[in-house]
Amino acid sequence: MSAEPIIEAKNLCLYLNGKEILQNISFDIYTAEMVGIIGPNGAGKTTLLRLLLGLIKPSSGTIKVLGKNSYSLGREREIIGYMPQRPSYASNFPLSVFDVTAMGEVTVKKLGRPFSSAHKEKVRKSLEKVGLLHLENTPFAHLSGGEQQRVFLARALCKEPSVLLLDEPNSNLDFPTQNRFFTLLKKLQQEEDLTVVMVSHDLAMVASYADELICINGNMHVHGTPSVVLNSPDLEKAYRCEFDLLYARKRG
Repeated sequence: MSAEPIIEAKNLCLYLNGKEILQNISFDIYTAEMVGIIGPNGAGKTTLLRLLLGLIKPSSGTIKVLGKNSYSLGREREIIGYMPQRPSYASNFPLSVFDVTAMGEVTVKKLGRPFSSAHKEKVRKSLEKVGLLHLENTPFAHLSGGEQQRVFLARALCKEPSVLLLDEPNSNLDFPTQNRFFTLLKKLQQEEDLTVVMVSHDLAMVASYADELICINGNMHVHGTPSVVLNSPDLEKAYRCEFDLLYARKRG
C-alpha cells in the first residue's frame, strides 16, 4: 500500500440548485484498497462518485485523484475505469459481448475507426479476466443479469485502470450472483493492485469484501474498517436520519 493517498477529499462541500448535497466530507483512499461508499437513499453516494469522476466541481474543498483535482484530470483519466449502474436491455439489443466490452477503450479520436489488433487483444484479455471470453460473439442482451454485469466490469477493465469506480454493482442481482461478482472483484483487486471504490446500498454485502467503508448521509458519519463502521453508533445515526424523515412524512 502506498504511503500517499491515491484519492483524497478535504472539507468537500457541494451545493446544487441552491440545495446542500454534501457537507464537510474528508477521507483518504490508498493504492490497492477496496472501499465501499455506503449510506441511505438520497445520502449523496452517487453524487460523490460523480465528483470523483470529475463530472461536477465541488462548491468548496478539494477532491483529488492521482494527485490532481478530479475535475481537471488530463491523461490520468485513461487509467480510471468506471462501471455505471446496469440498465436493462431489450432482447433485440444488437451488440455482441465483444462489442460492449470494446466500448471501454473507445475514445473520441477512435470513433468510427476499425478496431486495431492491440484493441482486440485488450478486449479479449478483459473478457478472459471475468471468465466470459467463450461468449465474446454472443448477443449481449441474451446474457443473464450476472453475466451482463461481468461484461460491464470487463469494459471498465479494458483501459487497464489503476482506479476502478463502480456505481451499485450488485443492484438487481440475486444473492448468489452478488457473491460471485464480489468474489471476482476482490480477486482482481488483489492480483492487479486495483484501487476499487464502489457505491452500494447493500451494507452487509459490501462490508464482507471491502477493506474500508465510508458512510455518508449528506455529511461524513464514519470512515474505517468494516468492523469499526458496523459497530459505530454513528452508523445508526446516518440511517436513522432516513427513518426519521420517512416517519415524519407518514405523520404529515
